[in-house]
Amino acid sequence: METPSILIVEDETVTRTTLRHLFEAEGYQVEEASDGEEMHQKLLANKDVDLVIMDINLPGKNGLLLARELREEKDIALIFLTGRDNEVDKILGLEIGADDYITKPFNPRELTIRARNLLTRTMSDDKPESDDDVSEYRFNGWRLDVNSRSLNSPSGDSYKLPRSEYRALEMFIQHPGKILSRGDLLMRMTGRELRPNDRTVDVTIRRIRKHFESEPSSAEIISTIHGEGYRFTGELE
Repeated sequence: METPSILIVEDETVTRTTLRHLFEAEGYQVEEASDGEEMHQKLLANKDVDLVIMDINLPGKNGLLLARELREEKDIALIFLTGRDNEVDKILGLEIGADDYITKPFNPRELTIRARNLLTRTMSDDKPESDDDVSEYRFNGWRLDVNSRSLNSPSGDSYKLPRSEYRALEMFIQHPGKILSRGDLLMRMTGRELRPNDRTVDVTIRRIRKHFESEPSSAEIISTIHGEGYRFTGELE
C-alpha cells in the first residue's frame, strides 16, 4: 500500500497540531485545514487525499454539512473526531456516510489503529471475493455496479453508494441466505471490531433499505434476524 495522505479538518490549533504529529510519526502524509473553505482548497490542490479526519464543531459550515458536500463530490474515507458524543450526532454522521465516528478525548493508539484499518480497506482494490471477474450483481430487478459502486433500481434510478453501504451490500450478495452478524458486517465495512452500543451497522442497513423502499414492488431484500444479525433474501439473477 502506498503512503496514505490524510487531511485533518480541525479549528483548534493544539488539537490539529497534535493530530498532525501523531500521524506523521506513523509515516503518513498530513495536511491541515481549519474550516470548510480551507478543506475544499486543500482537496482541490491535492487530488490524492485518502482520508479526511473532521471535527463537527467548525466555524462557518459545520462538519455535518461539509461531510454531505464531501460525499457528493468525492469518495474519500471519512472519520468524525469530535467532542459531540450524543447519539443523534453519531447517527447523523453515519447517515451522511462517515466511515467512523470517534469522540474526544480520544486514545491516540486507538485512533491510529482505526484509521489504518479503514485505509487498508479503502485503498485496496474493491474486488469481489469470488475468483470470477464480476462487473455487476443482479437481483430482484436491481443491479449493483462493481466499478462505479452504484445501485440501480428496476425503474432506472441510480444511487451512488458510500463505501460502507457498498461493502455491506456486496457482502450480503456474496453470501445469499446466510445470517451475517453485526460484527462480521462491521469488520467488512470499516475494519474494526464491534463494540457495545455501536449503531454503525444498523444505520447502514437502514440506509440501504431506503433505496429498496423506492420500489414498492421490491420485497424485503435484507431481513433482520433478531439477536443474530441480518440476512440477504433477494433472488440473484
